[in-house]
Amino acid sequence: MTSAPEAASAPATPAAEPTGTPTAAPAAPRWHELADAVLAGRQVTAEEALAVLRAPDTQLMEVVAAASRLRFEHFGNKVKVNYLVNLKSGLCPEDCFYCSQRLNSTAGILRYTWLNTEEAVTAAKAGIAAGASRVCLVASGTGPSNREVGKVTDIIEAIKSDTPGVEVCACLGALKDGQAESLCASGADAYNHNLNTAESHYEDICTTHTYADREHTVAQAHGAGLSACSGFIAGMGETHEQLVELAFDLRAKGVDSIPVNFLLPFDGTPLEGVDTLNPRDCLRILSMVRFVAPDVEIRVAAGRERHLGNLQGIALYVANSLFLGDYLTSEGQPGAADLEMIADAGLEVLQMDTAVEGHDPQNQDDDNTAPASTRQDPVAIRTRGAGTSEPANA
Repeated sequence: MTSAPEAASAPATPAAEPTGTPTAAPAAPRWHELADAVLAGRQVTAEEALAVLRAPDTQLMEVVAAASRLRFEHFGNKVKVNYLVNLKSGLCPEDCFYCSQRLNSTAGILRYTWLNTEEAVTAAKAGIAAGASRVCLVASGTGPSNREVGKVTDIIEAIKSDTPGVEVCACLGALKDGQAESLCASGADAYNHNLNTAESHYEDICTTHTYADREHTVAQAHGAGLSACSGFIAGMGETHEQLVELAFDLRAKGVDSIPVNFLLPFDGTPLEGVDTLNPRDCLRILSMVRFVAPDVEIRVAAGRERHLGNLQGIALYVANSLFLGDYLTSEGQPGAADLEMIADAGLEVLQMDTAVEGHDPQNQDDDNTAPASTRQDPVAIRTRGAGTSEPANA
């Protein structure tokens, strides 16, 4: 098992604070000085990462601005758009407490067995047509059989044949020997297997497998030549220290992309009703990950609409990637609204011809011509409130 660097050990700080209750930052760190140090090649310490999570709201915009310098240094003004295709929904024998597809979940989600190749390609093409440069193929369950991996390799080959420039990421659970190699040979670019929470918190969110099991799958995929995509879900009762522990472990594992999810507390799951995050917490969490992993793709993922709310656009100055449209079992905001949000922020969608290994992010924003947000709807005329008999909009 790969362990985090020494800096990731529990820092000598005050008693752990639950996520969602920031306290005054110790000694008021100078956030831009910290960004300068990271840009010069120094890694942040666990204590500094913890300070980001504990920064008071009065310093939040300075924290975001400092973190954004790292994001723009490594990724320019581009946003990578990813699109999820849920190949098999529900029916999972694992008991992950947060998951609507878990064993004995009564969440009212769609439940279906495997899509066929034509159905999967049609779904993928919808996301690609909207601007996605990566398609993420996901199937519920502990892990695939060799026959099921064969289904997925057929789908990957069909997608790549139809759109050669698109990246494909698979997310199928724990892998058996040789399966990662089969996926890679079919044209898969990446494999996603989230660690989900810190090792010290893992037994509190799942009992049917371990953190070490997840680490093993990440290592398998990476060892087979697939880009390692692994992230977490914030808001499951973890402490700030545990979020830092997890971020350092992801950095130590050399993952290429980190999806940051915010808990969706589905009815019918053990975490039903757990709702501890606010939009400022989410910005602090994203900023902390950016300071810890300045040159890694950070994807603002499920739960962003619910927990970031009106601050979603600001999050893109820290994160450089998102999922377009819907998620596995929950709806996202309309894909057109995602693209408009990117344009409103003065950012550009990363095109497929630049979404390749080894591209130079320093040259991405030479032509800083983010498309203007196009609003086709006419201005709505007020017909309620003062001067009318209609109730006011209040």
